[in-house]
Amino acid sequence: MKFGLSLPDRLRAENARLMKKNPKHDSSDEMRPEYDFSAGVRGKYAPRFREGTNVIVLDPDVAAEFKDSAAVNDALRQVLKARAKR
Repeated sequence: MKFGLSLPDRLRAENARLMKKNPKHDSSDEMRPEYDFSAGVRGKYAPRFREGTNVIVLDPDVAAEFKDSAAVNDALRQVLKARAKR
């Protein structure tokens, strides 16, 4: 008597074969040759990062009223001047 895999078992075996990790993958800690950081400057943007940033997210209906961030800043400065005069 000859035994064979049922269809689901054959599909499962094929999937297992396809999903195995590639043993040819190089998992060494060395950098690839195409990554060349020889001209890089360490900490180039560190001072700017340390200064921080204050990101404000506008609601879509408010943002639609301004063409860019300069317009938003101008409007806010006008509000601050009007408030200071009170």
